[in-house]
Amino acid sequence: MQQDEVAARVRQVIDAAGVSAREFARRIVIDPSKLSRSLNGTRRFTAAELARIADIGGVDVGRLLGSAAGAADGVDAAGRAASGAAVTASPVCSASASRPPVPSPEGGRPLQIVRETVRLIAERGFHAVRVADIAAACHTSTAAIHYHFPGRDELLEAAVRWCMDEDTRRRSDATAGTRHAGDELRLLIELQTPRTEQQRRQWCVWLDLWAEAARSTTVGRLHVEYYRQWRGTVADVIRRGVEQGVFRPVDADGAALAVTALIDGLASQVLATEPGGQEDGIPGTGAQAMHDALIAHVDACLTAPTAG
Repeated sequence: MQQDEVAARVRQVIDAAGVSAREFARRIVIDPSKLSRSLNGTRRFTAAELARIADIGGVDVGRLLGSAAGAADGVDAAGRAASGAAVTASPVCSASASRPPVPSPEGGRPLQIVRETVRLIAERGFHAVRVADIAAACHTSTAAIHYHFPGRDELLEAAVRWCMDEDTRRRSDATAGTRHAGDELRLLIELQTPRTEQQRRQWCVWLDLWAEAARSTTVGRLHVEYYRQWRGTVADVIRRGVEQGVFRPVDADGAALAVTALIDGLASQVLATEPGGQEDGIPGTGAQAMHDALIAHVDACLTAPTAG
């Protein structure tokens, strides 16, 4: 099976989805650069990636490979093993022939797996989450999990990337149309303040992934990539604010580093307390105190004296 033929079929799936290659990469939870290299023929698709592409695209893996018989052609050995395990042990295949097929979850099985992984990490911590726990949460088998994500490391990488993409998307959606840089920076601070259960869950995942980044080269690279983007976003807002006269003429990159570091440090203290509370009656440890401290920092160090 020629690699370029597989790439051409994957391109057809992307075209049929009506989205950009970058958006499709987000949906199948892989690095956009990996998808680009595979489409250009400089990298092979793994079996797990093809399984996710087929699931999201609503096609058969055999179709991507040219025929069902060619499903083992052009993929790595680990991927073939995972694929075979899923075929023999997934709930659908192990059920009786008369049982109707299990409907695909919203967004497809790969995204369901990643979302449940993130939820369980937030609740228990990454090292306390087993593949069997994820399978139970998805109402499927461990073999079906390994079909899409052969190894635990790959699943963690996908979970990190999904969190990164979701965080970026939420910020983009929330700030769309905001022209006043001061308002946009305050909105970004609001989005990063762990007030709601969803925000606290998101931060719990980040704290766990920070610890993992110190031990994992792969997660560490993703961590660097995410913070480069996040600090760049804040720096761009501050730079625009300086141009608008909203902020003082400061070093935007240095100011962004200070603001994001303050957000991280204060958020970790907030998460150590009960939601909506404060530790042992000590003021300044709740979400509102965190928000107020960040706004005070912006007003004292960034806001131009003449700004309204």
